[in-house]
Amino acid sequence: MARFCEAGYRIKVTTYTRVLDALAPAKRMIPPQGNMNMGLGMGWKAREMVRVTCSLVSVVDDDESVRESLPDLLREFGFAVRTFSSAQEFLASDCIKQTTCLLLDVRMPGMSGPDLQKELRRLKREMPIVFITAPADETLRSNLIEQGAAACLFKPFSDTALYEALDAAVGMN
Repeated sequence: MARFCEAGYRIKVTTYTRVLDALAPAKRMIPPQGNMNMGLGMGWKAREMVRVTCSLVSVVDDDESVRESLPDLLREFGFAVRTFSSAQEFLASDCIKQTTCLLLDVRMPGMSGPDLQKELRRLKREMPIVFITAPADETLRSNLIEQGAAACLFKPFSDTALYEALDAAVGMN
């Protein structure tokens, strides 16, 4: 289950039983209501704790307007964002291990989106992928989903469609 904290970070909710209150701040956990008064002498106690995790979405698209416009929206959704102009640039980056979800254009010069998906599989660095593409081709969408994509959105897509696709993809991870 995902929620958003006051600072706007996407948070993952995990229930812990018999959590020592004194250890919670050291593990970057906070109670759901944000009460940081976690006294030392309180002993073991069952409570729902929230671990703050900032999910990184990497956007790989050769279209500069997409790379400039999507990060603001993705940050509003609570994600950290990195953008790349090509599949090769993404592969050469240090973001592969940190990426929670890949927002990936299908058609790009050089290595295409599906080619990048195959290369990540070969490198054993699989992650949820949401493909985005301009031509509205249902056969293409079906093929990409069959090959393991979490979703395939046709440009232009709505904020809601993007949020739902990313939320489902991050839930898969």
